[in-house]
Amino acid sequence: MTEQTPLTIMFWPESAYGPTNQCIGLASILRDRGHRIVFAAESSWAGRIAPFGFVEELVDLAAPAEGAVDEDAGAFWTQFIAETAPEFRKPTIEQLATFIQPTYQALIDGARYCEPRLRDIIAQHRPDVIVEDNVVLFPALVTAGVPFVRIVSCSPLEIPGPDVPPPFSGLPSADRTEWDAYRGEFDRTHRAMWTDFDAWVQAQGAAPLPDLEFMPRDNSAGLYVYPAEADYVDRRPLDTTWTRMDSSVRETDDAYPLPAAVADRPAGSALVYLSLGSLGGADVELMQRLVDVLGTTRHRYIVSKGPQADRITLADNMVGEQMLPQTKVIPQVDLVISHGGNNTVTETLHFGKPLIVLPLFWDQYENAQRVDELGFGIRLDTYRFTDDELTDAVDRLLADTALRDRLADLGAAIRERDGLRVGADVIERAGRAHRSPGG
Repeated sequence: MTEQTPLTIMFWPESAYGPTNQCIGLASILRDRGHRIVFAAESSWAGRIAPFGFVEELVDLAAPAEGAVDEDAGAFWTQFIAETAPEFRKPTIEQLATFIQPTYQALIDGARYCEPRLRDIIAQHRPDVIVEDNVVLFPALVTAGVPFVRIVSCSPLEIPGPDVPPPFSGLPSADRTEWDAYRGEFDRTHRAMWTDFDAWVQAQGAAPLPDLEFMPRDNSAGLYVYPAEADYVDRRPLDTTWTRMDSSVRETDDAYPLPAAVADRPAGSALVYLSLGSLGGADVELMQRLVDVLGTTRHRYIVSKGPQADRITLADNMVGEQMLPQTKVIPQVDLVISHGGNNTVTETLHFGKPLIVLPLFWDQYENAQRVDELGFGIRLDTYRFTDDELTDAVDRLLADTALRDRLADLGAAIRERDGLRVGADVIERAGRAHRSPGG
């Protein structure tokens, strides 16, 4: 075994665009180093993975519906979020029963269904290291007898601790007043489901899970994506198996030449990127309201319209598409308006831009809170903001030259740390350790 012998590296991300793009970015680096990439992907991604030079293995998370037709990538979660959108208007503590728990249950149901398929893929390709980017464990991945690397592509609060706010809550770091009540409600709404899942995980041959956590911590390695300047390490130190990727900006997006309609702007007009992500964009009413309010300003906007693009009418000061090469758009704008998805937040900080965050679900609340409490941008109430609150936030951030200079310096430091290759190195080392003599 020489140091140059290629490894077989298997990735299994959650079907949503964020985790899948995260894994594509890492896998592309490892592919370029000569390794063989096996990319297990939920079936709606058919034909979208192989063009990167990966082995594409498709996995169903449920029995195909009778008469089903081909779906867009990530369609399962797009539909799930669209149907569940009314829940996002509730306080986060109320969402535990009506959104967070059902989401975990849907993921668990998928894990149970596809366990035989994942075992077959592993047996066929015999990977040297397996990488999962998801929020529940798929036991086949940790019972394969090879190193298991967990990626946390949500906020790092997914790894809980007593001195940081509870995940999904969006509660402030400096005020513990509501932490215990939130944790108590999480226990009440999730304990029975977790107990059942943990028993099933053990029945598949995996080790018990940490209490009320749906992923193991005792892994060969763990990766998470968050800039050092925003991290919680002083409040929740992690052991040496964990590595922070300060950012993970994929290098596979196409170039984005600015359309003339937004490139040629009048004096005093800034360029702003608006995206609620591949899932948040399914809330057409919210998207249209944002478009209508921002359409009254003097600025120009690039809009990622999302899966319901044909139902959203842009204003005259806007251009947009259903999907945009986000990592090529953000460097060209002055401000980002986002749902607070971890990819978008960390990519925006990577490029040193301020943020307005309107969180919808999951870790978006804690990302919004973190951006606001650190002064990197402004958190707004997604369904209760007034028109003036939104337009004033835009103007205030664009006028804050001190903040813009601070973020430009922060972005340069983040880019220098090259998180994407840091993560690829961790995965590669885990595989090498397994393949080396005595490893």
